[in-house]
Amino acid sequence: MNELMAVWADWAAWLKPSAGLPTLQWSLLLAVAAIAGHVVQRYTGLPKVLGYSVVGTLAGLAGFSGAIWPLQGIGLFLVELGIAVVLFEAGSRIPLRWFRHNPMVLVQSLTESAVTFIAVYQAMRWLGVDHNVAGPLALVAMAASPAVLTRVVMDTRAAGPVTERAVVLSTLSTLYALTLCNAKAGLMDRPHTGLTDTLYPVIVVLGISLIVGALLALMLRTAMRVMSATSENTAMLLLALIAAATALAAHFGGSAPLAALIGGMLLKQLNPKPWAWPRQLGTASSILIMLMFVLVSTVAAQADWSRPVAGLVLALVLVRALAKVFGVALANPGSGARFTQALWVGCAMSPMSSVALLLVSQFASASQTLGPRIARIGLPAILLMEVAGAVMATIVLYRAGESSKPWAPLATALSGSSPPPAGADTAGGREA
Repeated sequence: MNELMAVWADWAAWLKPSAGLPTLQWSLLLAVAAIAGHVVQRYTGLPKVLGYSVVGTLAGLAGFSGAIWPLQGIGLFLVELGIAVVLFEAGSRIPLRWFRHNPMVLVQSLTESAVTFIAVYQAMRWLGVDHNVAGPLALVAMAASPAVLTRVVMDTRAAGPVTERAVVLSTLSTLYALTLCNAKAGLMDRPHTGLTDTLYPVIVVLGISLIVGALLALMLRTAMRVMSATSENTAMLLLALIAAATALAAHFGGSAPLAALIGGMLLKQLNPKPWAWPRQLGTASSILIMLMFVLVSTVAAQADWSRPVAGLVLALVLVRALAKVFGVALANPGSGARFTQALWVGCAMSPMSSVALLLVSQFASASQTLGPRIARIGLPAILLMEVAGAVMATIVLYRAGESSKPWAPLATALSGSSPPPAGADTAGGREA
């Protein structure tokens, strides 16, 4: 990379390029990621996310210099914007009335998140990790990845109670993690003595995010009174307003992804009838989300992959996965789902990705002493569960019988039958 930069500098003296070498690198990297995602889905039946993550991982291990850690500048904004788009869409599909008619779903969500936090924190402390590091890691572990899960759902064409419950619980766990981690980052390296000092940052983050999210929902609700929900202009307006809300919330001390999530939930409350996600926005958001996945894996692959950290990472991943399954199953009675469905839901919530990376980056920026220690364990865990979590979620949705298209590798392994003919549609998918 350094040699390429030197050559580029020599050429730039007389070529007068319109963009620098990082722009060229990212363009080519995204092109390779798009090809890899297509190949992975076509020939293995696994989601495109896996191809994006593999390309980003290889680029990070090769020393790709296009990502700065901790996240800052345009890289931070793109990650926040990508997460905001995903969470806005996820929030806009959650009717708040559902929790009034079935409050056990909310109880199940709170139980799962609490069990995950306690289990990961205790496991890290038992392995000798300082409590100032174990606490933030446990908060990050609470967050599942709606981004990975929704991509898997899209590529497998899954629909059903397990799919819907997994997406809802993943979205809610992300809401808790964003609120608590943003507040915790503001308290790092600062002495605090009472409960008020702890609750005040939580109230500030949640309050500012709520205000920005409410403004976003109101503006979109007003626009949708006079504009078609499926028009190209509506898609551009929606993306522009989410981008503005992302910048606004971050500037005033709130959480941009949290504001987008709240905005989506409030819009669903104001406009309860089903509405179609604009196709044009789906195409734009797919490019943005692909960039987000590549950036996440590129940054995470550049972590310190030392042997002493490997045991802590594996312990965190294993305890987190078991805790999510146990937490969902523990509060399942009365939630309207069968016990086996609860187990599938807990397994489907295993992925970690962009939200976790954003939270770890906030801790790294907030503390020069604790931040690197948190990232040393958190980044490898994020990369591992972005890849393994996508595979696990795919298997779960197929085994739960909620995919509308067959998956040849799983069908062959379970039945021992020969794979379908080459002309069969075994790798098709619906674009965002």
